[in-house]
Amino acid sequence: MTVSVAGDGAARGPYKNGLKRRREIVEAASLVFGQYGYHGGSLRTIAERVGTTPATLVAYFTNKEGLLVAVLEAWRDATTNGSTEHGLDHFRTYIPLRGDHTEHRGLIELFLTMSTEATQPDHPARPFIIERQQMTIQGMSENMVAAIEAGQFRPMSPTVIEWEARLLVAVLDGIELEWLLDPGIDLVGIVRHHMDSTIARWTGRPLDEIAAETDAWLASRGPND
Repeated sequence: MTVSVAGDGAARGPYKNGLKRRREIVEAASLVFGQYGYHGGSLRTIAERVGTTPATLVAYFTNKEGLLVAVLEAWRDATTNGSTEHGLDHFRTYIPLRGDHTEHRGLIELFLTMSTEATQPDHPARPFIIERQQMTIQGMSENMVAAIEAGQFRPMSPTVIEWEARLLVAVLDGIELEWLLDPGIDLVGIVRHHMDSTIARWTGRPLDEIAAETDAWLASRGPND
């Protein structure tokens, strides 16, 4: 699995060929960094994957760090939860999103590898990973506040809202790690169960009632939602 890069649009001739080559390099680098990490994945290994030389990679991305930035940007575009759902239903969107992830194992490998390496203060991916983490927690927190204001969730203090968002991120990331180790587990089913249980706790409503609403919500989604 590779990170998918934006299409060529209306580009023609040499420029189109350059975009195609750049996309191939980013896709190869996503595999190598996901498998070996940033420090373990060499430019030579990436170049060999696309039948070129390390010098060509430098010509496109200036250096290895520039290539990593391109990989992370492509990965962000491919994994961002672009749902327009707000409040309670925002949290249900993480169920089908995990289904999408199971079809792109390399995205999960890349994310977990970079997140682990980014704990080192001098790692080039650290600012990117921290920013993404903060944006995810902020988005969850804002939707929790919206659900509280709409009367969907029980009142919670700002501190508890942040804690709940961080716990949810930890569960979602952690279960994906378990899935990488054992692809036989039902990733989507586990996320669905946890999300329904969490929503039931946040709302103070029965779990079977929340589960029935989630069934209806999932059934109402189109195949491309």
